[in-house]
Amino acid sequence: MLNPKAKLAENIFSKPDEKPTRDGFGKGLLELGEINPEVVVLCADLAESTRVLAFKEKYPERYIELGVAEQNLATVASGLANYGKIPFITSYATFSPGRNNEQIRTTISINQVPVKIAGSHAGLSVGPDGATHQALEDIALMRVQPNMTVLSACDAEEAFRATLAAAVYPGPVYLRFARANTPVMTTKETPFEFGKILEVWKGKDPEVIVFATGPLLYNALLAAKELEKKVSVLVVNVHTIKPLDTDAIIKLSKKAGAVVTVEEHQIAGGLGSAIAETLSSACAVPIEFIGVHDRFGQSGEPKELIEHYGMGVSAIVDAIRRAKRRKVPSGGKAK
Repeated sequence: MLNPKAKLAENIFSKPDEKPTRDGFGKGLLELGEINPEVVVLCADLAESTRVLAFKEKYPERYIELGVAEQNLATVASGLANYGKIPFITSYATFSPGRNNEQIRTTISINQVPVKIAGSHAGLSVGPDGATHQALEDIALMRVQPNMTVLSACDAEEAFRATLAAAVYPGPVYLRFARANTPVMTTKETPFEFGKILEVWKGKDPEVIVFATGPLLYNALLAAKELEKKVSVLVVNVHTIKPLDTDAIIKLSKKAGAVVTVEEHQIAGGLGSAIAETLSSACAVPIEFIGVHDRFGQSGEPKELIEHYGMGVSAIVDAIRRAKRRKVPSGGKAK
């Protein structure tokens, strides 16, 4: 059942509201603009798509348009941060951090300046734009950089709160946002603590833990609900991929004995890799990985692509069943 402590939306399974997570980012920037005069926004000619247009119109003196020059986007922001500003830079994730990864590394991460990098249109759900615009490697690029924090919001409400949290964090932050409309699962009352996981669905004595990040958390919830009377599942929202809530993840995984990870990203280098790295030295439990398995994207409707690449509800259900079969017996070894 839904964990009452998570305080999720009441209509989550009947008729959830749908908004793109990038909307929450735009809303967050407007609030930050009002409460913190040091917040500035830089964009690479995509103000409307990345949802920073409203900030540009309300605070034109605090908005800088760089044009199609993502390397400059990072380096100009690092200079502003060195002089006390809190810059948010945004473009499609394939371009930032994809195209300007070296500039982010050299001018932002190494210097630990508080630039906030908002990668929009991440994942397969960009849809018809195809492989060139479907960022499936961005979490890996950012997670590997020392000093970088990585946030991946599950819905528009959480994206709003993640944006506010990023602004007060003293170091660089990568925020991942999607283009497509996705269900709004959280509310203003849903707990959001930087660096902490949140249990959103909790079966009795869970047999399998599902760690999910981003909008695919909704598919994980649907899978848990479908298996409610067959497999006891705990679904966990991992909105902070770095730093990972390692103590809690290890504790839950040891108790359940089987894990599934869910993400709209390459399996290599993403949430699944982060969970596997954490558990490999602490508790050897079997893991099933839901995500993109070493393939590029392609053109198609978002929901069709999610199904085609094995990230739909039925794929998660199958992964949970496989994980249960492979469970670590008490005192035994993984199958």
